[in-house]
Amino acid sequence: MKKIFVCGISALLLSLQAWAQTEYIHAGKITFERRTNLEKRFTDQRMKRFVTEENKIRIESFQLSFNDTAAYFAVVPSNEPEEMAWLTTKNAYYQNLKNNKQLMMLAVFGQNVYVQDSLPQRTWKITDSKRTICGYECRKAIYQKNDSTRLYAWYTPMLTPSVGPEGFCGLPGTILGLATEDGGIVYFAKKIEALTPKQEELLLNPGKNKVFTITELRQKIEKEYGTTPWGKRLFDDIFRWL
Repeated sequence: MKKIFVCGISALLLSLQAWAQTEYIHAGKITFERRTNLEKRFTDQRMKRFVTEENKIRIESFQLSFNDTAAYFAVVPSNEPEEMAWLTTKNAYYQNLKNNKQLMMLAVFGQNVYVQDSLPQRTWKITDSKRTICGYECRKAIYQKNDSTRLYAWYTPMLTPSVGPEGFCGLPGTILGLATEDGGIVYFAKKIEALTPKQEELLLNPGKNKVFTITELRQKIEKEYGTTPWGKRLFDDIFRWL
């Protein structure tokens, strides 16, 4: 009887431990699929000539590695040659959740520009709408960036760090889905791994490159490209998520 009791307690403890590990994730890796509708992204005729029925939906993979204190989001390198890679942006974000800082690597004219600033402060409207992503129940939140730009996010509190694709944060859990209002750019998690990322997987090193603040980069782009016909599109592309 004593042996059976001990075995029963051990089984219960193992069951509770497994349940707790399944219920909440504090560190891991998330693979996202990004779908970009190039017809919606490009409105001017000069850019539309590059878009065909066959290539109008571009699918790319990104990975978010995270723990309780840091997160790193970047594109998953492709082994296949990518035709007209410049049609979509491939930014990278390192976030120090403990110090409330982030370092971004933004693609500008084929060059990597590094920007360091505080984590963004966004006002979210959390709704009652829900959907399941990768087996996790997510709640929908809305961010009204300005009068013409609204973004939707789906987050789950079961993944505890406040992180997400494109450096998005500020919700009570991890963002597993992110979309522009018109559906032109959509991120959804496709794979979630509960593991502890290596330290080198949570770093973004600018090397000897100049590091701007967001304000400095805005001023630089407005000064150098603000009067050109494609300057506004460049500006919108860079600051779409910022």
